[in-house]
Amino acid sequence: MAQDASVPASFSSVPILDWSLVETAGGKAKFKEQLRHALVNVGFLYLSNPPVARADMNALIDYTPRLFDLPQEEKDAIRMANSPHFFGYSRLGAELTKGKTDQREQFDFGTPYNSHWRPGDPEYLKLWGPSQWPKEELVPGFKDVYLRYLAQVEQLSYDFITLVAEVFELSDEALKPFFPGGSRPRPGLLQHRSKIVKYPARKEGESDQGVGPHYDGGFLTFLVQASDHPGLQVQNLAGEWIDAPPIPGTFVVNIGKALETVTQGLARATSHRVLSPAPGSTPRYSIPFFQNVAQEICIGDFVLDLKPEILKLKDARGQVGVVDSVNYAEYGQYPTGYVNLIGRVKSHPDVAERHYPDMFKQFFPDGLPAQGSAY
Repeated sequence: MAQDASVPASFSSVPILDWSLVETAGGKAKFKEQLRHALVNVGFLYLSNPPVARADMNALIDYTPRLFDLPQEEKDAIRMANSPHFFGYSRLGAELTKGKTDQREQFDFGTPYNSHWRPGDPEYLKLWGPSQWPKEELVPGFKDVYLRYLAQVEQLSYDFITLVAEVFELSDEALKPFFPGGSRPRPGLLQHRSKIVKYPARKEGESDQGVGPHYDGGFLTFLVQASDHPGLQVQNLAGEWIDAPPIPGTFVVNIGKALETVTQGLARATSHRVLSPAPGSTPRYSIPFFQNVAQEICIGDFVLDLKPEILKLKDARGQVGVVDSVNYAEYGQYPTGYVNLIGRVKSHPDVAERHYPDMFKQFFPDGLPAQGSAY
């Protein structure tokens, strides 16, 4: 169950923060205090009253089951294997996490971006580009609603990361290496990813793994839980799984591995998973938005210079216990674009075989596997 923002460091629930507080000086100070706690001790939070039109959120939620109800041939027409940018449709059970099948079906989309990749450029620059969309006549108005929603969440992500910098007593200048054009770049300078995901009810005797334990990769994730099913769980400092049930009108916000790395572990990326709905239930739907940073930078070269008294907050938190997630260990070694491309190639080998043949041979010397697995 969710609770107010003031909870013990070894958390047993996910705090709720009210975005409307930032509209006044006194409220903003309270919000930042709560945000600091959530960033350092939990790595997850609910955001109520977000600056995203509720009508657009609700419209997108209403469209979600209609996407998956499209004829299979229409979904396959925009299958991910068509796209060098890893956008499009993925069938149920196409991916593994930690050796077990993820029981989810999904569509991947991105914020608008014109690909700048040219032959001879690093291959990871090819990762950003146009999305694939279902035919307008099949889901009239869907693309317009989704793009309008994405533009609002993109702006929220910039406003939010600016508050993160303030909470850790960093200047706007500190964020410039990560965001071309500053911490509020104009649309089109970066590409952020989003998904629309369906977790069908499991059959009797089947695994309950909707998606297995993992970390997110970038700076911030903003998730709409688009049905009233529980299933999202986050792992606390002691390794216990804590429920994060849906709260209508909120985002679930969590920290990615890149933000954890550049803050020297102060902002905490938290292991999380999704359990499939129970047998006989209806499907669970979710809509995550993943905030990216500049592709060319190596995160390990841009670790932020935090004040000693701020870093001490990490010591007060204590050590993180054993968790079940191990992905994104490459951060700090390679450019972020390449780290992300590695994850995409391993998760979607059919796309890699078609569009990244050299990397495909590197990671799959025995040929195309039946399923992809990032780790």
